[in-house]
Amino acid sequence: MRDRRPAKPPEPLPGSVIDAHTHLDACGADTPELVAGAMQRAAAVGVAKVVTIADDLAAARWAATAATWHPDLYAAVALHPTRADTLDDAARAELGELARQPKVVAIGETGLDHYWDAAPHPAQAEAFAWHIQLAKDVGKPLMIHDRDAHDAVFDVLRAEGAPPEVIFHCFSGDAQLARRCADAGFAMSFAGPVSFRNATDLHAAAKLAPAELLLVETDAPFLTPHPQRGTVNEPYALPYTVRALAALRGADLAELCTRLRSNAERIYRLS
Repeated sequence: MRDRRPAKPPEPLPGSVIDAHTHLDACGADTPELVAGAMQRAAAVGVAKVVTIADDLAAARWAATAATWHPDLYAAVALHPTRADTLDDAARAELGELARQPKVVAIGETGLDHYWDAAPHPAQAEAFAWHIQLAKDVGKPLMIHDRDAHDAVFDVLRAEGAPPEVIFHCFSGDAQLARRCADAGFAMSFAGPVSFRNATDLHAAAKLAPAELLLVETDAPFLTPHPQRGTVNEPYALPYTVRALAALRGADLAELCTRLRSNAERIYRLS
């Protein structure tokens, strides 16, 4: 990442949107001053609010604290499925406390990752089930990481009972998975890959997803959208993805911005 240039700032959007999932600490914005700079760059192009996400316990502590540094920054806390085998009693207790903080707006990212072998699949399923219960206990949305595990994710959700609000972050499925999510009322958050020319299955999913279940995200510093692919991502690059999504859906850009923002505000319960 350090050897790559930052993404070129896009043309500002005609309306404001919310970055539903990013990792500001991984972007290098890990102090109050650097967070303020990242938020200013985002706001300049129409990204009004940002949700920064944890993937381990240290990141969860940081995200919950960082969210208090800026009025338009929020947090989600959880252990990433590749770190599921670190979810001991102490981690459960601390995550439970962090999850109840006012600016922590979701439990995530949690779920299943069958691409990497960093944690055994049974440990991932057990940790996922625990996070599902935590989301229900605190009354906050569940943010799902699903990599090569679509059926298994739905199996755990069915067995445990999904909370009222579920978000498939960085949606990576096809039209069939989009239909399953739509039927269940699960939100689908699209990231940079929806702008890639060869992502035909993802394009089909983005066209099919109901407007009221659409979110957008950067997942920065990863997955920089076209035409900035290969550069370092940050929340200010989100308009590239928004424009790609509008083009795919044949939607008016300003109307889509309004819809995306209202969806995020509803799902995350943002003022």
